[in-house]
Amino acid sequence: MPTRRNRGSTQSARAPRRGPPRPDGSPTVADGSEEQPEVRKPESVYGVGDEPDPRFSLANERTALAWMRTALALVAGGVAIVSVSALQGLPHWSALVGGAACLGGALLAVRAVTSWARVERALRLREPLPSPRALASLAGGVVVFAAVAVLLAVLELLSGGSS
Repeated sequence: MPTRRNRGSTQSARAPRRGPPRPDGSPTVADGSEEQPEVRKPESVYGVGDEPDPRFSLANERTALAWMRTALALVAGGVAIVSVSALQGLPHWSALVGGAACLGGALLAVRAVTSWARVERALRLREPLPSPRALASLAGGVVVFAAVAVLLAVLELLSGGSS
């Protein structure tokens, strides 16, 4: 039976071998040349404070990606509503509902990035984490969206279903 090899323990052929650190603590490459420090962007986030525990930084990134998936689902749902309403001759307001879903998805995507940056800066500066304002905004948006959709559906039923 072949033995398993831990993939994480091997050194990449492209990565330079690191030599012993200099007296000032800066790294060296095994061939003696100096390693250039990596410039991480955005500098407004990575240019402040100290490097946080990677677990917290990665958890923050996973949260931002979850918000992005939600935003993408809103956009995809909006596109589907607009497409179906155009093909099936649904009431004109259904395209507006789809457009509102697309707009909500776009706003949520922007909010996910700004929230990620706020939390990452707080982690780097060892400050208390900011409150999650996007959650309340999303909940309020869903309530308003659902109320408008129900109102439009009731109006459509009362008017006899004509477009």
